[in-house]
Amino acid sequence: MIVGLEIDGAGADPAAWRGAEVDPRAILTGALAVRAAQRAEAAGVDLVTFADALEAPADVPGRVSVRLDALGLAARVAPATERIGLLPTITVTHTEPFHLQASVATLDHISGGRAGWVADVSTSAEAAAVVGRREPVAAAETWREARYVVDVSRRLWDSWEDDAIIRDAASGRYVDRDRLHYVDFTAPTFSVKGPSIVPRPPQGHPVTAMRVNTPEALEAARDAELVLLPDSDDLADQLRTLRPGGSRSVGVTADAAGRTVAVTPDGTTGPVVLVSVGVRPHVDGVEGLVAAIEGWVRAGVDGVHLRPASLELDVPVIADELLPRLRELGLVGGVERGGSLRGRLGLKRPRNTFSGSGR
Repeated sequence: MIVGLEIDGAGADPAAWRGAEVDPRAILTGALAVRAAQRAEAAGVDLVTFADALEAPADVPGRVSVRLDALGLAARVAPATERIGLLPTITVTHTEPFHLQASVATLDHISGGRAGWVADVSTSAEAAAVVGRREPVAAAETWREARYVVDVSRRLWDSWEDDAIIRDAASGRYVDRDRLHYVDFTAPTFSVKGPSIVPRPPQGHPVTAMRVNTPEALEAARDAELVLLPDSDDLADQLRTLRPGGSRSVGVTADAAGRTVAVTPDGTTGPVVLVSVGVRPHVDGVEGLVAAIEGWVRAGVDGVHLRPASLELDVPVIADELLPRLRELGLVGGVERGGSLRGRLGLKRPRNTFSGSGR
């Protein structure tokens, strides 16, 4: 089972920063995020996502009205961690696809193959005003464009073959130009010629994730490798839409004595799916959450994405109480698991579509 964690300021609760345990300055230095990621990594959490949006948080008295850029924050956390996956949220609606993919590829290089990204869209006038490049458009159009951005990003990651860098001192050549490729991609709202300015990432393709919160997002999420679903009454229907074949990973069932035991069903195609939920275990404890996780895994999801109300109060409880309990049930792996993020998610490294094609 996969366990993910969201880093959003001092926590999902807008008042989390006001707790006596929080140094508000640590939110804007990145120290709070680094500490949360390190605690999560030490406990065996597989990945962290970083919340973001183009719009600034509402300027409301008693709330933090600024936010660190998620991509920059992930880059800050990368050298301070060794095993945990890092997925910043990036809004594609007003972002140039060429620069977006280069940034994600760079994060994969500096993290040693632990990067991904949560592709998001924006339909708000506030976000459009921040950038000033285009007017806001409907959700269906933004998610359609997001699928094009995902497509061209993967093509650009392939535009350098794995052995394109040759470092031939005798001839003074750093790269073999025959192993760099134009992508010549045209979409309704942009075009990209390529190749990328960043060599192919260590994972080949950093993991593309999407958060489902609308029907349009659910349709686009078919192109993702990792999907974050809310807990809802139509969870089973959403799972069938994304993965008609069922679960990919570890499930749970009851033995003859009624005890919960782990089982491993046959693998299927489709994205890895996590239920994304807000939690406050420092208030509610972990037993109810454990029971809920068992139910979600029985329903066919591959794990959970936890959004703690307070990083300083909830992450230690997740690390010290929830993860050991899930480990007792055989639902999560060992603490010291390393390797690439794709490897932790059970995703293969994709073959380069240009390999052997010539220039």
